[in-house]
Amino acid sequence: MSEKIAAQMRADILSGELHPGTRLPSIGDLAKKNGVAVSTMQRALGILKDESLLTSQPGVAVQVRGKDVLTIRPDEYMKPADSGKPYAWITQAARRGQTGANRIVDVSEVRAPRRVAAAYGLPEGGTVIARARVGLLDNEPAEYAVSYYQVETARGTRLADRRRIPGGSPTLLATLGLPLRGQHVDIATRVATVEEYELLELPGNPPVLEAFCVAFTDDQKPVEVTVLIKPGHLFRMGFTVSA
Repeated sequence: MSEKIAAQMRADILSGELHPGTRLPSIGDLAKKNGVAVSTMQRALGILKDESLLTSQPGVAVQVRGKDVLTIRPDEYMKPADSGKPYAWITQAARRGQTGANRIVDVSEVRAPRRVAAAYGLPEGGTVIARARVGLLDNEPAEYAVSYYQVETARGTRLADRRRIPGGSPTLLATLGLPLRGQHVDIATRVATVEEYELLELPGNPPVLEAFCVAFTDDQKPVEVTVLIKPGHLFRMGFTVSA
């Protein structure tokens, strides 16, 4: 029962019904409202505290954490950075009053995962260059992304080594004559893998958002395939669709 109560409260926080800074009633009042024992209510609140959705201090009422759930829009990161400017992840964070950074986890040539191979039209056993990174906001993990590039595109460029890419991959791809013109995105929710759990420093077992993004250049040619993972209890994904 505590998990069900936590799930409803989590939904209220993510939707904004319980806005940042809201002080919750006493545990006794919450238990009475939900028709459960105080111990059950305490466990429900504990789940949400572990997920950093609620905060508490001795002698102070339990409160909803002091910041809104962020909506991340993948399309905002497709444009090349202005000359001399960092990747959009960093500039977008600065506009929100945050510090954005990226930590490269690995860059290597790997066998293309099945759906990546399908996106590129590669034969079974075909290889790609994989760039794995963790995106940080205020020094906390906010997303885990693995981007895949065809070997002939990445070879001899920073896409194929562990150095950061000035302006991000959209800037580099544009200089290679492969400007990003759009992307197809499939979104799913699921349980995190062990690797994702560790890299994102997830509390408990919250769901993650998975976006499978295929970015294409002219003539709908795919040039970047990214699997983007975000903690589902901290973020939403949004898109702007034009008629």
